[in-house]
This record gives sequence, C-alpha cells and structure tokens, in this order.
Amino acid sequence: MADSRPAKSLAIPLAAFAVGAVVALLVGVFGKVHDPTLAGTTTFGFRTVIDMKVVLSVVIGVLALLQLVGALWLYGRLGIGAPSWLGTAHRICGAAAVVLIVLVAYHCLWALGLESGTLRDGEPVSTRTVVHGILGCAVIGAVVVKIVAVRSRRAPGWFLPVAGGLLFALLIGAVLTSAIWYIAARGWPGSGGYG
Repeated sequence: MADSRPAKSLAIPLAAFAVGAVVALLVGVFGKVHDPTLAGTTTFGFRTVIDMKVVLSVVIGVLALLQLVGALWLYGRLGIGAPSWLGTAHRICGAAAVVLIVLVAYHCLWALGLESGTLRDGEPVSTRTVVHGILGCAVIGAVVVKIVAVRSRRAPGWFLPVAGGLLFALLIGAVLTSAIWYIAARGWPGSGGYG
C-alpha cells in the first residue's frame, strides 16, 4: 500500500520566508516613499486615527496572546485536553487578528509612513519609532509566511510553529513599541491624557 501523505518539502518554508521578506521590504519602501496623509483614513468613531490605532493594537496584542494559548492547547502543550470548539475559535481569532493587522498597518503606512533620519522640523526620529516601523513591516511579511504555513500540507512539521512564533514575537514587539508605549506615556486614548 502506497503512502498517500504528501512528501514534505523544505522548498515551501524557504519560498515562504523569501516571499515574506520581499513583502516586508516592499511595504517598507512604500512607507518610506509615500507622502503621509490623513486623507483616506478613518477613526472608526475614535477621536483620532492614533487613538483608533492604539485601541486596535491592544486588541491585536490580546488576540495574539489568545492565539498562543490556543495553539499550545491544541497541540497538547498545556497538559489538558482541548475542547472540540477550540480549533474553530482559534481560526476565527486568527482571521480577526489578520484583518485588524492589515487595517492598522494600512493606517500606519498611509497616515504616518515609515520614518527614519530626521523629521521635517529637523528633529531626529526616535529609535522607538524606527524600531516600530521596521517591526510593523516585518509583521506584514510574517503574516504572509504564517498564511503559507497554515495552508501548506507539504511543509515540514516545524514550519507552522516557527511561522506562528515569528509572527507572535514580531506582533508583540510592534504592540509594545506603539500602543503600550503610547498608553504608558499618554494614558488610554480619550482618558484625558495629553496628545
């Protein structure tokens, strides 16, 4: 009897990482050459685009943590059996996170661009801002890698957890250098802090 399982191929993760890197680079180039504008953005009822991005970024961070716990639970790493509904909840949570990531990334790139060097007023761009911009571009590339990992049946078994771990780490870094920094510096959006 022949083995009906597809052969595992290292070409899939290598191609996914290459495509993800190209996507991250292209997003960064767009962010650098695009002239930032608030035209074409929305606040979804928040006071400002920044307030909206902060709140949605916190939601993305929570969803990322739920994804991590869900994955560990599904793969038996928590020591307790996963309920039957968990797989569906994990997929819905992941899809919601991707939609929010794309929404926030669009608003970051469109309204703010990718900043480095000096601002128009001659002030240097902060290291936090540069790191956040690079992490944000890398997140978009990592989303591409993760989607390939989830959809591929011929990739090696290590590919999905590595892709998920990479996306998780980049997302947490991006959230820490944006929303969490903002909340620590200015308070929760709309709470009466400055800005």
